[in-house]
Amino acid sequence: MSINKKELFNKCLDMVNERIDQYNEKMDTITGQNADHKFHPDFDEYGNKGEMLTEYEKNATYLDRVRGMKETLANLDRNHRSETVRPGSVVETKNSYYFVSVPLGEIPMDSGSKIYAISTDAPIYKELEGKKEGDEFTFHDQKVEIVKIL
Repeated sequence: MSINKKELFNKCLDMVNERIDQYNEKMDTITGQNADHKFHPDFDEYGNKGEMLTEYEKNATYLDRVRGMKETLANLDRNHRSETVRPGSVVETKNSYYFVSVPLGEIPMDSGSKIYAISTDAPIYKELEGKKEGDEFTFHDQKVEIVKIL
């Protein structure tokens, strides 16, 4: 099967942008609720640290992470060609495809195939890193062979 790297990159970027929009909407909702109820930013009406502030902080952290993912994607070489697995590689094994980029999980392609977008922090990347086509390794007690690197 042939992988369209441009389509893959664009799908990853779309997923990241959707997450950014979701977190921005959640934070806007929380901010609006604070304004509507005249909550103090640090304490609720009972003098306790506000639940909304905690929710706001949690979403702000998620938003920072996903913005970092967008930056990582922007810095990837989209025309990446390498004989070894590194960031930007699309790796075909006998059972799966992996895109070394950001941790988005399963990406459904228009062709019907599924590619797993993983980060360099993923345990399987630790096994893939620096490997070449034809190399084998064991992951979760299963033998994995690298068929192709794009």
